[in-house]
Amino acid sequence: MVKVLQPGFYSSIQDLGRYGYQNYGVPLSGVMDRYASTIANTLLGNTSDSPVLEITMAGPILEFCTSTLICISGANMEPALNKTPIQNNKALEVKRGDVLSFGKLNCGFRAYLAVLGGFQTASVMGSFSMYQGITNQISIGKGDELTIHSIPSPAKKRHAVMRVNNDYLKANSLGVFKGPEFDLLSEEQQKALWSTTFTVSKYNNRMAYQLEEPLENTLAPIITSLVLPGTVQLTPSGQLIILMRDCQTTGGYPRILQLKASAIDVLSQKFAGNSINFKLRNI
Repeated sequence: MVKVLQPGFYSSIQDLGRYGYQNYGVPLSGVMDRYASTIANTLLGNTSDSPVLEITMAGPILEFCTSTLICISGANMEPALNKTPIQNNKALEVKRGDVLSFGKLNCGFRAYLAVLGGFQTASVMGSFSMYQGITNQISIGKGDELTIHSIPSPAKKRHAVMRVNNDYLKANSLGVFKGPEFDLLSEEQQKALWSTTFTVSKYNNRMAYQLEEPLENTLAPIITSLVLPGTVQLTPSGQLIILMRDCQTTGGYPRILQLKASAIDVLSQKFAGNSINFKLRNI
């Protein structure tokens, strides 16, 4: 078991998402940064869809009530075990009574804590991902007790090595494909998409990221149609909205771009004031 002494800014249990219910309006959800969560799980020998703790901006304080192995990946939040600094992207043993904490956010925006075997919270509709209206909680809270597997101490040493590329944490270029309504844009609008450096607004969360700079828009709304994480919508006011993991399943704004899967990882590590630009990719 892991006891939550402090929950951090916004920490939630996530896996790779809730599939098969989009026709009922249920979002996919799941980890915002799949690359980071997969790294953390792989270094522990977990399956890639094992539930992890997604940590946003400011980390929690966690007390381990049993021995296990952990791994942290993604944003650098100065993790420490019993106030001793530890490294990201490394499998580490924790013992009963150990306290994991986080410090300053140095790079990125979201970190992922994996434990051996994954967090054993409730599975709803085939997923552990927390989402309002689907699970009892949308994030962890102070005093919560998170069930995990225990292991004998000392743990068997692991020598797995992976090459982890953290360059994406500082990248600002988002690879995109043309969306269904892209060709309705004028030539001037298309050029503006590729030439503008956009700024992430303060309105960003697991549902969507809004961008500050508007794109002149003369397009009419569309009949409500399918949208996905990574869909870039153009509103009547010209604002660009990039849908993220907790997005709705349908929308009525023109879908002018679609982010590559890896670009969603990049964007998930951005916060208000960060700059991004779009780069067209071939299928």
